[in-house]
Amino acid sequence: MLTIRGLSAGYEGAGDVLHGIDLDIGPGERVALMGRNGMGKTTLLRAIMGHVRNRSGRVALDSVDLAGRPPFAVSNAGVAYVPQGREIFDDFTVEENLRLGLLGKIGMRARVPEAIFARFPMLGERRSQVAGSMSGGEQQLLAIARAVIGAPRLLLLDEPSEGLQPSIVQSLVATLRAVAGEHAMSMLLVEQNVSMVVALTTRCLFIENGCIVDECDSARLRDDRALLDRYLSV
Repeated sequence: MLTIRGLSAGYEGAGDVLHGIDLDIGPGERVALMGRNGMGKTTLLRAIMGHVRNRSGRVALDSVDLAGRPPFAVSNAGVAYVPQGREIFDDFTVEENLRLGLLGKIGMRARVPEAIFARFPMLGERRSQVAGSMSGGEQQLLAIARAVIGAPRLLLLDEPSEGLQPSIVQSLVATLRAVAGEHAMSMLLVEQNVSMVVALTTRCLFIENGCIVDECDSARLRDDRALLDRYLSV
């Protein structure tokens, strides 16, 4: 599925943020990426998606080489991205935001399939509502629905629980598990909410100073306080 070998990447005019990243995610596997702020979590997602320049290494989705491709080509290859902060269009309606998830999809028309509204019924009830008037949890569901509308093979999520109350996070986990199961979709989740990581993923990677330095079964995070302190405490 996703294979990364020796990936180094950074921003224009600055040094590398990522250093020799090696990473594998299998078909249907859901993996978390955890670490302190500023360690390279978001940069890794952006490098996979083509938003950050990859200076060396290989990024591939099955046999498709993604390194150096622009974001629209990475998307067409089967990768979707829900960035931190959601980045929906506040002045667009729910349906208009969802249509944006179809732009550039080969063989698809810019019409929202009813199956999306069946999976996200709240969005179906509010398809004509302006997105900026929705709650944070509702906007996060919209961002996820927009990402999965094209049935991606790999979904990248950056801090999806940020700013959400626990009951909304639980609902979000249930929705993501259902969507992933329906489409045999793999996931790479950047998240600091340990409960969400344990509920949604099976494996957790830890990143420090742009390098993957450790990994464990996600279930271990329930009880291993020392591990969390080592990689997450400030």
